Amino acid sequence: MAADPHIGRAGLLGALRQALGESALFTADADMAPYALDHRRRYRGRPLAVIRPADAAQVAAAVRLCAETGTAIVPQSGNTGLSGGATPDAGGGQVILSLSRLNRIRAVDPVNNTLTAEAGCVLASVQQAAEAAGRYFPLSLASEGSCEIGGNLSTNAGGTAVLRYGNMRELTLGLEVVLPSGDIWNGLRALRKDNTGYDLKQLFIGAEGTLGIITAAVLKLFPRPRSSATAVVALNSPRDALQLLGILQSACGERLTAFELFSEACLQLVLKHHPACRRPFGQAAPQYVLVELTDTQEQNVVVPLLEQVLGAALEKDLITDAATAVSLAQARGFWALRENISEAQAAEGLNIKHDVSVPISSIADFIETTEGKLNKLVPGVRLIVFGHLGDGNLHYNVQQPVGQDRQAFLSREPEVNKVVYDQVTGFGGSISAEHGLGS
Repeated sequence: MAADPHIGRAGLLGALRQALGESALFTADADMAPYALDHRRRYRGRPLAVIRPADAAQVAAAVRLCAETGTAIVPQSGNTGLSGGATPDAGGGQVILSLSRLNRIRAVDPVNNTLTAEAGCVLASVQQAAEAAGRYFPLSLASEGSCEIGGNLSTNAGGTAVLRYGNMRELTLGLEVVLPSGDIWNGLRALRKDNTGYDLKQLFIGAEGTLGIITAAVLKLFPRPRSSATAVVALNSPRDALQLLGILQSACGERLTAFELFSEACLQLVLKHHPACRRPFGQAAPQYVLVELTDTQEQNVVVPLLEQVLGAALEKDLITDAATAVSLAQARGFWALRENISEAQAAEGLNIKHDVSVPISSIADFIETTEGKLNKLVPGVRLIVFGHLGDGNLHYNVQQPVGQDRQAFLSREPEVNKVVYDQVTGFGGSISAEHGLGS
């Protein structure tokens, strides 16, 4: 659609105000500030306006008006992203389109095991709606109390349960999308088998709003787990963790829900900045794994199963220690060691983040060789490496050396990125696993 230069910015704002209502348009700097700053406080933009449509029809109207004037749109859901993808540039000409008012659960179908949610639904609300229907929506993220489904879809979010349930591509059956023309594509089909043509929804999942704005989705639900077993395991190396992963997969099958790797460096940051957390063992270990098994049976068969597997691994010296949670509170405490890593790292100071994936079989070699190269490049650098070992996704974070000048460290970011991304490419991996490419 050709842009109409005669409408101008003032005309666009007036038309948006008329289409969406006075309360749905922000132009004052103070009102726009929370939307113009990313979650990490690393990226700050200067938008022309923030608009908050109430439904898909208003999204479509806004997109048409912006298209007519050649005005760029930055879609935004919960604004919890880590790559700057929901932040406008500093030019003052882009419009942030917030989807947070599209927050209805449109339908829950426990027989079909589906839930239809709008893009502004907070992930925790979707989880609760599924639970109220006796079902389970498995996407789980540290930000689930504030991130929204539209952003989860647009970045193809994964989280801690990908090992068993897959990421958002696997958890989505249908979409409703506003296209760049302002037309609404209704693909809200709740079918698991549909061979009538191209699977168009996959074009929009993971596309970060570049091909269209997702306004609603049909999501898969699952039987609700009724029993679980959670353990923290101490190991000497990522290589040992990979061997343990294979043993658990063989012994536990689909009951293995989570297998999360984190290092002693990660644990030290959590203990420093989250005093309520406790060290799981008397002695430190180079690496730790958080393991969770779940089952739909009420009788807890997974606790003895997990204890049996870990006991055998301990006897073979594959692991150095293990602790299985004996209560829900202890299980939550174990999870806090993993889930608080990002916040602890931010509290510690400047870091250069990477969200990468490599073939699972290459993880140990990748960690070992990349650490050597970075230590040579930046002596004293602290590597905060953790992630979803079961699907090859590592959050590979390079922390500022103790005592080094902030700007001096930040000036090395291009060199650090080149080392990490060259290593990822060399191992046949991806430079973005679940956070999106962003800016």
